[in-house]
Amino acid sequence: MIFDEFSLKGKLAIVTGGGQGIGKAITLALAEAGADIVVADLNKEGGEETCREVKALGRQSLAIQTDVTKADQVDKMVEEVISHFKRIDLLFNNAGTIFRKPLVSPDGTRLTEEEWQRVIDINLKSVFLCCRAVGPHMIKQKKGKIISTSSNNVEKGNADIISYNVSKSGVSMFTRCLAVEWAPFNINVNAIGPGEFHTQLSAIWHENPELRAKMLAQIPLGRTGNLHEIGLLAVYLASPASDYITGQTIFIDGGVLAL
Repeated sequence: MIFDEFSLKGKLAIVTGGGQGIGKAITLALAEAGADIVVADLNKEGGEETCREVKALGRQSLAIQTDVTKADQVDKMVEEVISHFKRIDLLFNNAGTIFRKPLVSPDGTRLTEEEWQRVIDINLKSVFLCCRAVGPHMIKQKKGKIISTSSNNVEKGNADIISYNVSKSGVSMFTRCLAVEWAPFNINVNAIGPGEFHTQLSAIWHENPELRAKMLAQIPLGRTGNLHEIGLLAVYLASPASDYITGQTIFIDGGVLAL
């Protein structure tokens, strides 16, 4: 049956930032497809709640509180996963943040180094650290899937979120480079580039009627995405059905980048 190619039965997936929003939707979709799950999230309560929902689907699940910007915590998390499950088949780098502020405001206020670095660390450095930590295990087993959350903003210029766009562009380029580097080990490395989805980070646009109307006018399909739709794409990229796809950022944005 063709749908067997989309099954994740017997696979172990790590999802960073799986305690809410896009990460939670991805986590639950992977579990529905058969994967056991580790949620690595700084938000302990959110991670544990997601794991309870995963277990309700009949899958094994483990929440590990992790600051994915800290190398020692990432390495320790991966060691715990190996100790508990003996393998890592899938890594989904989803932890992310956004900070809205001009580089320089008319009144002279400037984006600080700390504000810049926080976004770069959470969105980009975490991908580097997590891939570096799981790499030896995937290389040893000569198989694995790595997927990261990028953004359709990597193809656009946007005011006031320069650190976000730069970090996500870095994720997409990191994806391309690592895909080439790890292709000899049968490890697929891809990214998903979402457009407009209602999450905690984008609530300002979705919960303001004027801003929402402006946003919808820029989407050819005339609607925002459903989080479960990202989960379905994640399942595809995590499954054997996508074994010949690597080094790609797959955009899911209702046609915005087609304009």
